[in-house]
This record gives sequence, structure tokens and C-alpha cells, in this order.
Amino acid sequence: MDIRLDGKTAVVTGAASGIGLAIAQALAEAGAAVVGADLNAEAGAAAMARLAAAGAKASFQATDVQQSEDVRRLMAVAKERYGSVDIMVNDAGLQFVAPIVEYPEDKWHQIVNVMLTGSFLCTKYAMQLMIERKWGRIINMSSIHGKVASAFKCAYVSAKFGIIGLTRVTALEAAPHNITANAICPTYVRTPMVEKQIANLAKTHGISEADVLQKIMLVDAPMKRILEPSEVAALALFLCSDAAGGITGADISIDCGWTAH
Repeated sequence: MDIRLDGKTAVVTGAASGIGLAIAQALAEAGAAVVGADLNAEAGAAAMARLAAAGAKASFQATDVQQSEDVRRLMAVAKERYGSVDIMVNDAGLQFVAPIVEYPEDKWHQIVNVMLTGSFLCTKYAMQLMIERKWGRIINMSSIHGKVASAFKCAYVSAKFGIIGLTRVTALEAAPHNITANAICPTYVRTPMVEKQIANLAKTHGISEADVLQKIMLVDAPMKRILEPSEVAALALFLCSDAAGGITGADISIDCGWTAH
């Protein structure tokens, strides 16, 4: 399927690397103008500059998605540069691992604020602009951990479960305006964050990184592999297409069979 998004503008958070960057690239290659947003201004600006150098309409806006003022500015910049906000991809995220009884409260607030509150703020202000045009696509990055829990990830799991709830409410409210809202729920993806987890677990348990994947991280997955960012980006691109116009309020697993148990 040749998906074209010419004339559409996409805002992608967490666009400096990993899944966010892969989605930004896929949308740009399909013809969308892309505003990449990230707290890491240096990496984000460099990533969007590479897309622009390859011929894409792409630019960067440093954004802390926890801050309403930053998010409002992001939407205003996207509209000023490219005329609209048609696609909102909420991918900004981070991780911290610790038992609940030892979990730092500041880390709890940071993770929930970035992933759940940030998704709410970006949805709120992007949707206002989408309603004007009677068309929109909102894609929230949840996780397999938005459907099943893992120990020692209380803030991450709570935020990802919450994102699915936010997605469903958004879908109900957005439907009369021809706007869809969906959540993607991937298993582990080969991103800098996951690669760091693999290395840390290997060191902690005194085993190889291959054994970390097979014996710890993927023990419940029938397909014993992690995803590539491009696989998640392909699903996001499809959800932005006209062919996916009837898909809304869904939490779509791309989890190598994890939730088939």
C-alpha cells in the first residue's frame, strides 16, 4: 500500500531517537511536513536536520511535554510553519526501574508527567486545531506494559495503562469531528532506552545480553525477538492513512504474540 500524506502536518514528540524518530521519518517520506519535538534539543535538531537534508519537510522544536506553555508553543509553531496540525504522535517517554517500596517519588512524578500528562496536553492542544479542519489522527505510544504488568516498573506501567484510557476517551470525543485516536502497544523495541536496559541487566545478572533477551525480557513472548523501530513506524503510518479511517479507540498490540497467552 502506497500511503501518501501530502498536505498534512505531523507533530511527533520523542523525535530525537528510537521510535519517535522512526515515525517522523516514515511520515516525512510519505509527504507529511513534520515538526519533531524533544527535550533533547541537540539530538532532536540534528535528527530533523538529517531528514530535511534528505529532502523532507522537517523541523525541530525543543519541548518539555510536561509544560502546558511549551506544548501550546509547539502547536503554534507547527501551524505557523506548515499551516495546520493534522497528525499528533505522542511518543515522549522514559523509564526507571525499582521496587515500589524503594521507588523515588520524584521519578514517579516525572515518568507519569512526561508520558501521561504530556500525552494529554499534546492531545488537548492538537485536537483543538484538528477540529477546525474536520480531520485528524492522534497516535499514542502505549506499550505491551499498558496491557500486562512487569515488576519494578510501577510508574511506567501505570502511565502506559493510563494512555490506553486517555486514547479511548479521546476517540469518543473526537469521532464527531472525523478525528481518530489509537494507541500502539509494542513489545521491547531496539531503542537506546531498551539497549541500555539490556546492558544493565546483563551486568546485574552476570549473563550475556543474548541471555537477557531470551531468559528475562522475552520469556513470555512466543517470538523471541525485539522489534525494530521501523516496524512500529509502519503501523503508525497506516493509522494515519485514509484506509484506517474507521479504526479508533483501539489499543493495537505489536508484541510478537505476548498477549496471545
